[in-house]
This record gives sequence, C-alpha cells and structure tokens, in this order.
Amino acid sequence: MGRPIIGITSELDAARWGDWIREAALSPVTYTRAVERAGGAPVIVPPVPPASVASYVESFGGFLFTGGRDLDPSLYDQERLETSDEPDRRRDRFELALMRAALDAGAPVLAIGRGLHVLTVARGGTLTQDLPGHRESRARYVSHDVVLGADSLLGKLLGTRVQVPAAHHQAPYHLGEGLTVTGWSPDGEVTEALEVEGRRFAVGVHWHPEEGDDPRLLAAFVEAAAEPRPAQRPESQAPRKPVATKPKAGARR
Repeated sequence: MGRPIIGITSELDAARWGDWIREAALSPVTYTRAVERAGGAPVIVPPVPPASVASYVESFGGFLFTGGRDLDPSLYDQERLETSDEPDRRRDRFELALMRAALDAGAPVLAIGRGLHVLTVARGGTLTQDLPGHRESRARYVSHDVVLGADSLLGKLLGTRVQVPAAHHQAPYHLGEGLTVTGWSPDGEVTEALEVEGRRFAVGVHWHPEEGDDPRLLAAFVEAAAEPRPAQRPESQAPRKPVATKPKAGARR
C-alpha cells in the first residue's frame, strides 16, 4: 500500500525568490517534513475557492489544518478586537468549507493551532479572542504542560500529561456541535484539545507537534489516513450557529 496523501493547508502571502516577489502559497516546511517522517505523502493545499473542496476530499487520505493568523471574529458573531489579527477571508472561507466537507466524509483531520479554531467555528462554536499573557512573543513557541483526558484518543495515545510547544492567544469558548474537550491547561481554565465525537480521527490541538520531538500524534494521524474510510452519513453543509449553552468543563474563561 502506498503512502496516504495528506493535504496541508497554507496561506497566501508575498514571497521572494531570486529577483521575483510574487504572491505564493506558504506553509512552514516543518509540517511537510513531519508528515513525510510519519509515513504520509504531504501536499500543500492553497486557499482556493471552495468549489475545489469536494475534489480534495475525494482524492486525499487526510487533512492537516495548520497554524496561522486569527480567524475573522465575524464568523462567530463578534467584533474584532485590537489584539486580533487582520483576517485573511480567503483562507477562512476555504478552510471552513474544507473542514466541514472532510468531517462529513469521515476523512481523518488533525487541526493544529489556528486549525483548532477552524474546527471550533466550523462546528458552530465561538472563541475567546484574547487570553492575557498567552502570547508574549509572536514568533516563538513556548513549552507548557497540557492535561489530557485518560479515556480520550489523545490520552490513550500520549498519556494524561504532556509538555508541548505552543504559541496561541485565543481558545475555544462555547463548543460547537459534537465537540468534546479532551485537553486542558493544568489549572483547567483553557481548552487545549478537542475531539469530534463519533469520528475515528478528528482531533484539534493548540500545540504544534511538528515542532516537537514526539512523533506519536502525527504517526497516528497518518495511520488513520491510510485506512479505508467507513461509511459516513452526510451532515448538512449549512453554516452552524454558535451554541449558546453553558460550555462544557474545561471550556470556560
């Protein structure tokens, strides 16, 4: 059996090579290297119009949603704060459509950093736009502890406490449809990981496993992408509204 093709999301930005400066699809090479080391065949997926989403989902084994700038808060009915990044609406629109389609098709998903927020909003959830003291440096990963649920996929894979590299200043607040909190900060105040109920592998984490030296999460994701997809009952493609109920334990601020 060949390597499963893993789609890795990217961002459009100006890039230089030689004398040329052109808009390019950019993604840190740590993602592609980590997927390749885990046994996958990495492919960078640019943020194109959502008309291409169905073809991606049909052709690829799984999807890695990467880190990046903050999602547009209007997508979860909030005004943008000064601490939130200027949104990239092309990327937001594409990745929300890709996330919904991948989950509906039963494709394995690993959502990292911003990807965790895409997962939350795609399922109808909301975010806390700024967590004081959570991003002292915008260009550096900081190692910190995360507590994982013992019965969760992550807990069984990694144990109940891990030290991981991260760089985020936002977090899920109200959870979306079918999401379960499976990772917390040690004080229980910040959601650090989510899993989608009823999916064999649909995981979102705040930390960046591609920047660390623990290959287990990437290896499990690629292994799931290599397996045949189970029959999946399609869900509605309509945008989901945020859930206004009290968030589950570990999702409060």
